[in-house]
Amino acid sequence: MSTPRPRATVTQIPAYVPGKPPVPRDDLVTYKLSSNENPFPPLPGVIEAAHAAVDLANRYPDMGNSALYAGLSEKLGVPVGDLAAGTGSVALIYQLLQAFCDPGDEVVHAWRSFEAYPIAITSAAATSVPVPLTADAEHDLDAMAAAVTDRTKVVIVCTPNNPTGPSVTQTALDAFLAQVPSHVVVVVDEAYLEFVRMPDAVDGLATYRAHPNVVLFRTFSKAYGLAGFRVGYAVAQAEVAAALRAVSLPFGVSSVAQAAALASLDAEEALLERVADLVAERDRVGAALREAGWSIPDSQGNFVWFPLGERTADFAAACDAAGIVVRPFAGAGARVSIGEVAGNDRLLEVAAAFRRG
Repeated sequence: MSTPRPRATVTQIPAYVPGKPPVPRDDLVTYKLSSNENPFPPLPGVIEAAHAAVDLANRYPDMGNSALYAGLSEKLGVPVGDLAAGTGSVALIYQLLQAFCDPGDEVVHAWRSFEAYPIAITSAAATSVPVPLTADAEHDLDAMAAAVTDRTKVVIVCTPNNPTGPSVTQTALDAFLAQVPSHVVVVVDEAYLEFVRMPDAVDGLATYRAHPNVVLFRTFSKAYGLAGFRVGYAVAQAEVAAALRAVSLPFGVSSVAQAAALASLDAEEALLERVADLVAERDRVGAALREAGWSIPDSQGNFVWFPLGERTADFAAACDAAGIVVRPFAGAGARVSIGEVAGNDRLLEVAAAFRRG
C-alpha cells in the first residue's frame, strides 16, 4: 500500500537544535546561557501594552501591521512601503527564499553561521552554498563573492555573526557588494545590531539606500527582549519588501506582538541603557577569558564563542555540571550568551578551571 510522501527535500532538512533550558537544582541557582536571550525583562510599558492587546484576543491582528510599520518608519526614516514584518527575523528568511528562489537556485552564506540558514534553504528546495569562515571566525567575503554563480539568487551576510561574534566592516561590505551582481539579493542579517561597538561598523540603512538589492533583517528578540513574542522586520526597496509581504503568513504577527514591539520603540532611553550594560558585561567577560588564556573572537553580539573543536562536548558538560547551560556545536565550539552577572561569573570560573585542566 502506498502512503503519502513529502517532497524529497523535506527529508533532507537539518534539524534545528534550540538552546536547552537548565535542569532545576536544589544545590545552586542555574543559568540558561544557551539561547542569546536578553536577561532583562521587557522594557517599560511593554507588559501594559501586551495586556491591553490580550483584552482583544477575540479579534484578528492587524494583518497590515499598520501601527508597527508607522512606528518603524518614523524611527528609521524609511517609507512604510520599504518594510515587511514577520514572526521573528527567522521567518523573514523563509519568506525571502520563497519569494526569490526556484528549486535548485543557490544561496551563498558563511559557515558556521546562523543555524536556520541551511534549514530554510533546504525547505525552499534551494541549494545551500556554505563558505567557511576565516581562521578568526569572520566572514570570508572574498571567498563568498567567488562562490556566486549564475545560479545564485541570494547571499546572506550575518553581522555580527551568530554564533562566532565578529562583524564585517562597512569598507569590507562595500567591496563585497561591488563584486555581487545587482540581480542577486544580499541579505544583511542584523539581529544583533544594537550591540555593535567597533570602528567602521556597518551602516545598514545607508547600505540599503545605496544598493537596491540589499535587504536588512532586524528583530525585537535580542536587544528589545521580546524573544517570546516573535516579531522581526525587514528593510528593503519597495519591490523587494512587497514580495516579502506577499508570501507572509496572513495574520502572522499577533496583536500582542505588534503592541509589545510598538511600545518597545517608545522606550528607547531604557533600551540604550540596558544594551550598554550588556555590552560592558560582554567586554568584561571577554577580557577575563583572554586573561585566563583563552583565544576567543572579538564578539560584537550578546554572546561569546569558544573555539573548542573536539573538546566542545567536554566543555558543555563541565558547564552543565556547574549549573550553566551553553550552546555546543559538535566538533566546532560553544556559544555562551551574556546573562546575569552571577551566571557570567560562574562561567568564568568554569572556563578558567577547564583551561587549567
